[in-house]
Amino acid sequence: MRLALLSAAFAISLSGGAVASDALVTYKGLKPEYAVKMAQAALNHCHNNGFQVGVAVVDRFGVLQVFLRDQFAGAHTVETATRKAWTAVSFRTRTSELDLATRRETAPSAIRNISQALPLGGGMMVSAAGTLVAGIGVSGAPGGAADEECAKAGIAAIQSDLDF
Repeated sequence: MRLALLSAAFAISLSGGAVASDALVTYKGLKPEYAVKMAQAALNHCHNNGFQVGVAVVDRFGVLQVFLRDQFAGAHTVETATRKAWTAVSFRTRTSELDLATRRETAPSAIRNISQALPLGGGMMVSAAGTLVAGIGVSGAPGGAADEECAKAGIAAIQSDLDF
């Protein structure tokens, strides 16, 4: 019996302690260096177009991973960009689409009452091979469409790294 227990312990130690289990999940997430690269590209795109913005990148669960703010971006951009990124991953949609879908007098308008939700253009999901890996939010450009353009530029900067 003792030999069997030692053999099992030795086998587990060789496998690095990994034991197959239906109780565990695995997922893909964006590495920090790619989150920084994406945020920097979005910030640069906006800056080159004359916009002072804040850029937030959240992980697939909505937790802040990176925040960059141009030197003259408004103080509100910290909260706004972060909430846009959170909203995109939480609702699995671009915030510009959610803005249209949750207008007053529509059934989903109650989404606007959720404390972190911010359905304004500028928040987008980031996917790799059809799997959500992160979200990006931009705030400070003149309007949601311009914020979204900068977010798209950020995603484009890492897209070839995500494709496989």
